[in-house]
Amino acid sequence: MGHPTIYPTGVTLYDPDRSWNGYTIFQAPGLGALLIDMNGREVQLWKGLHGFPSKLLPGGQVFGSTGERNPQHGTQDQIDLVQVDWEGNVVWRFDRLEYIADPGETPRWFARQHHDFQRQGNPVGYHAPGQEPLVDRGSTFLLVHENVQNYAISEHPLLDDKIIEVDWKGNIVWQWRAHEHFEELGFDEEARAALRRDPNLRAPGAGALGGASATAAGIGDWLHINSLSLLGPNRWYDAGDERFHPDNLIWDAREANIIAIVDKKTGRIAWKLGPRYDGSEAERRLGWIIGQHHAHIIPRGLPGEGNLLVFDNGGWAGYGAPNPGAPRGLKTALRDHSRVLEVDPITLEIRWQYTPREAGFVMPLDASRFYSPFISSAQRLPNGNTLITEGSDGRIFEVTPTHEIVWEYISPYWRKPPLSLNLVYRAYRAPYAWVPQLPEPRQTPVPRLDVATFRVPGAAPLGRDRVVELRDAQGYAAEGDFCVATADESGATRKPR
Repeated sequence: MGHPTIYPTGVTLYDPDRSWNGYTIFQAPGLGALLIDMNGREVQLWKGLHGFPSKLLPGGQVFGSTGERNPQHGTQDQIDLVQVDWEGNVVWRFDRLEYIADPGETPRWFARQHHDFQRQGNPVGYHAPGQEPLVDRGSTFLLVHENVQNYAISEHPLLDDKIIEVDWKGNIVWQWRAHEHFEELGFDEEARAALRRDPNLRAPGAGALGGASATAAGIGDWLHINSLSLLGPNRWYDAGDERFHPDNLIWDAREANIIAIVDKKTGRIAWKLGPRYDGSEAERRLGWIIGQHHAHIIPRGLPGEGNLLVFDNGGWAGYGAPNPGAPRGLKTALRDHSRVLEVDPITLEIRWQYTPREAGFVMPLDASRFYSPFISSAQRLPNGNTLITEGSDGRIFEVTPTHEIVWEYISPYWRKPPLSLNLVYRAYRAPYAWVPQLPEPRQTPVPRLDVATFRVPGAAPLGRDRVVELRDAQGYAAEGDFCVATADESGATRKPR
């Protein structure tokens, strides 16, 4: 599917009456944490603040990091996790996970945080009625990295995912290591064999999209967990299902096609979806979830509360039997379009979805027009709309329950080569009340452009004096492939002009 090399950026569509109006925060490559209003006006920039992701807090404060570890020595490790106020002052910091002396670098403490974190008071990191994240106390849950060796998985060293809980003073009070629960994850023998050969090896400095052959020096990013949240109060636990205890945590692993809930008391996997999606009729109806991001339970107080919301990227992920598209058994599941799914976690029935079909595209001819094979997210809004980050294309948009787009923003901020893309990892919408430093902004509708008539300045259509009509040999005017269907007295169905 072809795409234009130049296209409009900023807010391209906005219906104030049908949108859930507020501020949107995301990480602008090369700039920092950027806050925009519904018309795309940039109302605040926390310059240089890395966001993995950027999250707004009540009172105009924001989460982020002051920098990233040298990628020659680590993959996506953030130096720290910080909370800063409106003026950019650091009011809370965590970095004391691991003291590292990288070659050629000054030894220092690292948080090794990546992809997600949550502050006590709110389970998912976005606005939910009555569940505001704490700003001056409480625990913080972080998704971090740890280098391990586990020969039950592979002889190669592993970049393992670990979840830690730290108190307000930065003390680690709880932790969970993914590799210790390998036997609970449901890999079949073919997937285990593939992991032994190549646990998604990444060469030093290769970055998130790089890799290494199984014979090269590297570390296995075997799960690549990319989201973490708490379940919070929910109807399943209220009905007696202990798997959904509010303190339990849910995560998803991009490379393994797994979504799982961890029992915080025991550390065991309490609920799991994947790595295969053909073990039951319910899984087959749901279809394969591939390379997913931002899996979480919709918080209490929002439409769809208790259901699983996930950006099912598609693309390439999973371990299994080698096939022509995955000769080593790595990234065996393939699909060239994305889905946003709201799923009942008990029955696995799809309660709502946004796919290329709901977007109005012809399947399968232009299914790839809604397609973000990596990053991305989805947030349920209080009015029932869903904010979707189609991250690979830098597109953030809001859709109604009936799939109508009521707000759309295209990021104009591009990464530097070699990954020259206007990526948006994840965006969040927050209420105006969370930013008391600013007056509520003026909201101006932005009508949808008619792409059939829109021209950039200087790209005018042909002058009307140069328009000519096609005529057949008898001098009759044609409309497309047909002449005008008006019969004359001779019975002809063509009319000269």
